[in-house]
Amino acid sequence: MKNSFRRTRIAATLALTLSVFGASAAPVQPVKNIVLVHGFFADGSGWKAVSDILTHDGYKVSVVQQPETSLADDVKATLGVLHMQEGPSILVGHSYGGAVITEAGNDAQVAGLVYIAAYQPDAGESLATLTEKNPGATKAIKKTADNFLYIEPAQLHADFAADVPESVTRFMAESQVMPSVRAFTDPVTTAAWKTKPSWALVATSDRTVNPDLERFMSKRAGSTVVEVNSSHVAFLSHPKDVAKLIEQAAVGSSK
Repeated sequence: MKNSFRRTRIAATLALTLSVFGASAAPVQPVKNIVLVHGFFADGSGWKAVSDILTHDGYKVSVVQQPETSLADDVKATLGVLHMQEGPSILVGHSYGGAVITEAGNDAQVAGLVYIAAYQPDAGESLATLTEKNPGATKAIKKTADNFLYIEPAQLHADFAADVPESVTRFMAESQVMPSVRAFTDPVTTAAWKTKPSWALVATSDRTVNPDLERFMSKRAGSTVVEVNSSHVAFLSHPKDVAKLIEQAAVGSSK
């Protein structure tokens, strides 16, 4: 009888403890959908190493191939991919892709934002206005007669991807996607980082986007920040660091 009473008392104590501190002790499940958005002079195939890591770790990865014709066009392309996902998603943007996810991230399906050596504009800002305030080291970005941008092929390795093998950057220079000047100058309308949690990777050896500009924008946004000794293309040269940050965001954005 005494033992039975003791067991009953222990069970009651446990029940009271769970009612006070919460009965759910299950681990938080991370957001499982990851949508990757590339930046200027590249396309979505550059995300392959990051995508492979995320897929291996159980995430569903989708890559946007936006046209880079205008910010509105690229946001539309991103939302098209986003709305194909079931449930919440993490948006990840590299470089100009940061401006795209800053606008597209206002969608209710977006749980969090990750910026990889990326622009994080506020409302009314564009890549052009931010770059004018704090330019990168490169002088190799040129404009065509019909208002598209490109990196001088001879300078792409040094100014864009210095920590990537030259055998790779030679082809990157030959196959670079030329964005429109309009995409460079279109301002963001509403900055999603004001209402959504964000994470940012600062590439400390970046010659395309000034690392100090990356620091300023991520601090202003209240982003969780990591710094990596990388060129502008951290997703190519440091895919493990990039994937790790994305996975942290997937856990941190869970509700």
